[in-house]
Amino acid sequence: MHSTRYEQGQRVMWITVFLNIILGAFKVIVGFVYNSNALIADGIHTISDVFSSIGLIIGLIIAKKPRDIDHQYGHEKAESISALILSLILIAVGINICYSSIKLIINPSDIKPGNLAIVAAVLSIIIKEVQFRIAINTGKKIQSTALIADAWHHRSDALSSIGALIGIIGSRLGFSILDPIAGVIVSIIVIKAGFDIFKSSYEELMDTSLDTEILSSLIDKIIAHEGVRTINDIKARKHGNQYFVDVIIAVNPNITVAMGHKIAEDVENIVYNNINAKDVMVHVNPCCNVDITDCADCSQILNDLIKRKLKK
Repeated sequence: MHSTRYEQGQRVMWITVFLNIILGAFKVIVGFVYNSNALIADGIHTISDVFSSIGLIIGLIIAKKPRDIDHQYGHEKAESISALILSLILIAVGINICYSSIKLIINPSDIKPGNLAIVAAVLSIIIKEVQFRIAINTGKKIQSTALIADAWHHRSDALSSIGALIGIIGSRLGFSILDPIAGVIVSIIVIKAGFDIFKSSYEELMDTSLDTEILSSLIDKIIAHEGVRTINDIKARKHGNQYFVDVIIAVNPNITVAMGHKIAEDVENIVYNNINAKDVMVHVNPCCNVDITDCADCSQILNDLIKRKLKK
């Protein structure tokens, strides 16, 4: 299942690379032939996406490698690094679009592009939107930050093409300033998408914990196990699209080692069955309280304490 996830991601990205090469070349050629600066810029933008997609493919190839002596927790963070790099590219592209658009507002162009330029822009919008939907759906399905980042890159291209289309139509109607105004709006959308992806991938690289509600629910399920008297501590950190979870539980100090081991295995299964965990470590402590009533009170106190800590 793990390798299949990466294979699905790579398949979508290779399709993206193939379509971007053809679409980018087509837009650049039509832009030159029919005098559309907006379409030429849009075509170059599309071709540049090929390199970012290849970078993401490399990231996925590295991420699916099994752990080794130098990377004993695996290579999944390569996917998060790829997404982080792409987010910076998105932000840079947005800033560049904004800068170019502002220059055109100050120094508008009177060149009127041909009709085929409109066809090329419309075709680009349709293809890019299809690419976005395929990538975003697959990215959510396999929980890939990198693929979701690539999907938003496609959406930024579609928005860029919409800006180019508005500019082409506006130029033909004598309103050339529509192109740079649309470009500024598009750039803001692209920059925001870049910052959102940056935040998500940054949190993955910083070992962000589980969502508060999910972790609280997990605590409740572990506490509900009849062999667990209380939870002394619980930690979870994100690793790519999975989590490492460490749990310290307290059990009856008079049970056998085998019984304690069985309870630990049950807790592991509770975690695996409720979140996408890569590895779960359960440490068993002897409970200090002998009175079962005191133990129940202790469990509630610790449960509330952990929940309050997570809300900070």
